[in-house]
Amino acid sequence: MLMTPIILLSLKVAVVAVGVSLPVAFALAWVLARSRFPGKLLLDGLVHLPLVVPPVVTGWLLLLAFAADGPLGMLSEHVLFRWTGAAIASGVMALPLMVRAMRLSIEGVDRRLENAARTLGAGRVRVFATITLPLSLPGILAAAILGFARALGEFGATITFVSNVPGETETLPLAIYAALQVPGSEGAVWRLAGISVALSLAALIASELLVRRSARGQHAV
Repeated sequence: MLMTPIILLSLKVAVVAVGVSLPVAFALAWVLARSRFPGKLLLDGLVHLPLVVPPVVTGWLLLLAFAADGPLGMLSEHVLFRWTGAAIASGVMALPLMVRAMRLSIEGVDRRLENAARTLGAGRVRVFATITLPLSLPGILAAAILGFARALGEFGATITFVSNVPGETETLPLAIYAALQVPGSEGAVWRLAGISVALSLAALIASELLVRRSARGQHAV
């Protein structure tokens, strides 16, 4: 089993998943942290739903959405059984963790600093660019890294949505699963699992370091 293509594909899928879902996650985190409106609790529940429902259910819903007769059927040939579909599934599964981390970071920004800047004549955009975003940036970066780690380990939604196609959708988790079905492939399983654990652990450590840095920065302010 050639592991380099699998690793590169896994990294590509995880990076694209985070890159696409990051703006959506930030927008949702901002709305949940700073807005009050009817249905906010329902929106919060829907955002975090992929955390509690079986991943195969998420994959099945994506399959229905991108099927030829589904609401997003015009994209089916570009998504189904393609690495782009694996990135979508990974992004959806990582989104709740990213939203939660970003929301906590945004809520941790001292609103008194923003109000003081406004009284001095700063507009909303300038306050956001010079105060809110810098103070919440470590938390945003931590959320991105955490989402990357989650996307890297995604399995259930991916295999349900785009199947396991070698060279196209076979990421590390799917390659491990496939190797487990082959007698005498314990060595490949150990190597793939070791790489997966090392990458995920490095991402989690980086995320924790950024969270601690964010906390120190907010206390210093």
